[in-house]
Amino acid sequence: MQTWQMQEAKARLSEVVKRAEAVGPQDITLHGRSVAVVVSKAAFDRLSGQRASLLEFMQASPLSKLPDNFEFVRDRSLKRDVAL
Repeated sequence: MQTWQMQEAKARLSEVVKRAEAVGPQDITLHGRSVAVVVSKAAFDRLSGQRASLLEFMQASPLSKLPDNFEFVRDRSLKRDVAL
């Protein structure tokens, strides 16, 4: 991870962003102390756990391709006894 001083990062922001996308996270320091990290949008999405919505998940299911009149067959047999 490359380290940038705050003033240098401000002056060369476009380069910092391009390097975050091409190389990886870029560390920003202020008075020698790490205060921020610039990451690409793809890395942010992966790290923040941004996932598809429930609707998108359901639409991606193989079951979504079944015809509307499809009927699931359920087992109607009696429950079995379990000794507890």
